[in-house]
Amino acid sequence: MDLFIPSSKKLTAIFSPESDLNIPGDKSLSHRTALFSALASGESRITNFLDSGVTQVMLNSLSSLGVQWKFVDNILTVRGKGLYGFQTPVNSLYCGHSATTIRLMAGALAASGIAVTLDGSEGLRKRPMDRIVEPLRQLGVKISTAEQGTAPLVIQVRPAGQKLKGGLIELKQASAQVKTCILLAGLAAEETITIHEPGPSRDHTERLLKAMGADLQAEGLQVRLNPLEKDLLPLKMRLPGDISSAAFLIVAALITPNSEIIIEEVGLNPRRTGLLDVLQTMGADMQVTVTGENGGEPVGSVKVCSSELQGCMVEGDLVVRMIDEFPVFAVAAAFAKGETVVRDAQELRYKESDRIQVLCSELQKIGVDITEMEDGFVIQGSEYISGGTAESKGDHRLAMSLAVAGLASQNGVNIRGADMVSQSFPAFFEMLNRMGVEI
Repeated sequence: MDLFIPSSKKLTAIFSPESDLNIPGDKSLSHRTALFSALASGESRITNFLDSGVTQVMLNSLSSLGVQWKFVDNILTVRGKGLYGFQTPVNSLYCGHSATTIRLMAGALAASGIAVTLDGSEGLRKRPMDRIVEPLRQLGVKISTAEQGTAPLVIQVRPAGQKLKGGLIELKQASAQVKTCILLAGLAAEETITIHEPGPSRDHTERLLKAMGADLQAEGLQVRLNPLEKDLLPLKMRLPGDISSAAFLIVAALITPNSEIIIEEVGLNPRRTGLLDVLQTMGADMQVTVTGENGGEPVGSVKVCSSELQGCMVEGDLVVRMIDEFPVFAVAAAFAKGETVVRDAQELRYKESDRIQVLCSELQKIGVDITEMEDGFVIQGSEYISGGTAESKGDHRLAMSLAVAGLASQNGVNIRGADMVSQSFPAFFEMLNRMGVEI
């Protein structure tokens, strides 16, 4: 689907759970709460669950494993099967484009002990899986990949009553997906598992498992999980708005003149707010307020006004805290004064696309002065971005970032493959329309 996004003179809106203008539920938490609820004993109820392409493949996979769930009015109800209650599926589990689904599901299935094959789209088959396979094998899981270390993943059955091993797992890269995979498998270990990461990553899994009764301690770059002595408790929680989805609206308001938006009940987990921190150092007129906690997750509000931004440097541990926001951050940097440099972001090459390469190529098409580097990019900011036609390249975050760029461009942006936004933010274009964009 092609969609033209015109330049805009003003954006205004208040996003609130009390209205029908609301940020969709957090994608990372939606994946986790669905799967973790299936591993619990009893019925879980998750409000503001994200209804999107990537979460649907997670729910479809749970159905294939014999899990009963119901999704009505953005409320997901799951009847848990317990750690060892999954049934062996008739066919391979298809994970679509979702690396989160295949990696998290691999850990849960490794714990369950059943035989299963996990597969996905052509794009998913290009994404690295050795990063979960090697530590799973260290725990005693019999699992294989395609020759390139990619999907499909084949997990062999484990004899009844046999536990997995414990011990120290040293991860080669900071990754919440890998860490979660190992923690889920570790629920079936006979001894304590200790995971050490080279840097900080998202801690949604640790917060949720502790809330469900797991004996888990997290300190610094290390997480310890002791053997599970009783069933996991079911979840009853409302998911906060996804800060990664809110990021597109935040940047849109910053770079569009005369704009002001307020976003309420959005997730403000400090492992996820790197973009907000960077934007504030760039001069963003933005107020971030933590108002409470839900399911162990900090939530709050963000008020944003249009601002003159300055270029900056992003590198080191900060990269992990904003790894999903780099496409829209690049748009903010394109309209900032001066030079912006991003380093240490090689992981972007292993996302839904090679995000460094496609981000640079597509932003160049609409007039952005951006230069590709092996581990990032350099942007020379300008108040004048011409606009034009660019492609999503099958990447939902690139599609939304191009739309945001169109709002502050001179001639607007025509996006080819704009329908990819349905993977994570199906109502995105409707949201822009209600903020004042004439789409």
